[in-house]
Amino acid sequence: MLKLSQVYTAYGNIEALKDVSIDISQGRIVTIIGANGAGKSTMLNTISGILCPKKGEIEFLGKRIDSLSAHAVVKMGISQVSEGRRIFPQLTVMENMEMGAYIRTGDRKAIKEDMEKGFAYFPILKERLKQLGGTLSGGEQQMLAIARALMARPKLLLLDEPSLGLAPMMVDKIFEIIKRINKEGMTILLVEQNANAALRLANKGYVLETGRVVIHGDSEALLKNPQLKAAYLGEG
Repeated sequence: MLKLSQVYTAYGNIEALKDVSIDISQGRIVTIIGANGAGKSTMLNTISGILCPKKGEIEFLGKRIDSLSAHAVVKMGISQVSEGRRIFPQLTVMENMEMGAYIRTGDRKAIKEDMEKGFAYFPILKERLKQLGGTLSGGEQQMLAIARALMARPKLLLLDEPSLGLAPMMVDKIFEIIKRINKEGMTILLVEQNANAALRLANKGYVLETGRVVIHGDSEALLKNPQLKAAYLGEG
């Protein structure tokens, strides 16, 4: 479904991604783990068109997307939930969700149906429908950010640190919803510092260190990898 081949992304003269190749099959959850500054968010931003790769190719559903704008990438079927949620604090919950459907014009009935589907995932949002996004709790804002991304009807959902800053109980809730969204057919690329939780949720994982993929494989195998246990899982 998504394939990165020898991708390099730079900030000026500093290479943040170096020769990165990953492959994501349809219907799977794939996680990218690594320390702060490893290049995880850079990878998502490169896929979504926020950043342009210096070298390499990105294919989505068999078509090159590495030279497309972020707007065009969304139209192709990729939605991203950025680190820190980035909802619109001065807009209501409903207005935030409507913004997620900005590429869909003249589709009011379907947009309303998708909004109801979002409320089925996150019932609390329906209760907060007319509340300003900035007044929601951190967990509720994360729910809103995911629900808003789904309003574009993506085929691939990119999630950047969905557990960041949330209480453990809320993290469990968010991860359960991610699992449910995937079971209903959504392919998910998850960037997450909580390596243990991410690998238990995902089918496959990639480990980034200083912009390079250093380990990859099925999640079960990675959870048993001694090098990974010592560096990222708090075991060793």
